[in-house]
Amino acid sequence: MADLTGATEATVSVLLVDDEPLIRAGLRLVLDGAAGLRIVGEASDGLEGVRLARELRPDVVLMDVRMPRCDGVEATRLVRDLPDAPAVVVLTAFDTDQFVVGALRAGAAGFLLKHTPPPQLVDAVRQAAAGTMSFTPGVLRHLVDAAPAAPSPAAGRVASLSEREAEIAALVAEGLTNAEIGERLYLALPTVKTHLARIFEKLGVTNRVQAALLVHEARRGRF
Repeated sequence: MADLTGATEATVSVLLVDDEPLIRAGLRLVLDGAAGLRIVGEASDGLEGVRLARELRPDVVLMDVRMPRCDGVEATRLVRDLPDAPAVVVLTAFDTDQFVVGALRAGAAGFLLKHTPPPQLVDAVRQAAAGTMSFTPGVLRHLVDAAPAAPSPAAGRVASLSEREAEIAALVAEGLTNAEIGERLYLALPTVKTHLARIFEKLGVTNRVQAALLVHEARRGRF
């Protein structure tokens, strides 16, 4: 996978997984024309996407959520279980798609609407590769509220956080970056990162989107 910490900008490799050829063609046109991005493969369903992710080892997988044979939720889970797993960004046509919540729980770094403007799409892929993809808290909250209630350990996990950790987790759920959290709480950036590592461990998550989901679910009382 690409090293994004070097002195020169590394090329981010991207795998496209969508059952609609026109969507894949549009994504390729946008992303292959952007500096520092390269499409390394395309898949027409989740099973093929998992196979190509294993073989091609991309930095980012753009994953449709509604596909035949294997949907994007299960495919995301399988891809994220791979060694040195790529970041997964799920694609949906609707910002109320209940499949997205499942994909985020499965480890997706975030999600994009299929009509996302090209500059935002390119920026989101770069952020996902760097592990810093942001999300819109209002949309995320709306997704959680719209999803059918299901058994969740959210309340118990969130309750296990210390007072400071709970404070930081709440700010993550509001969509604040590490730097913004540091400014809000008068904490050094390394301190924020240390707290986040402990929060992720206690919540049993791997990224800030999953942490935000648990906070929203706990507030909703889904336990």
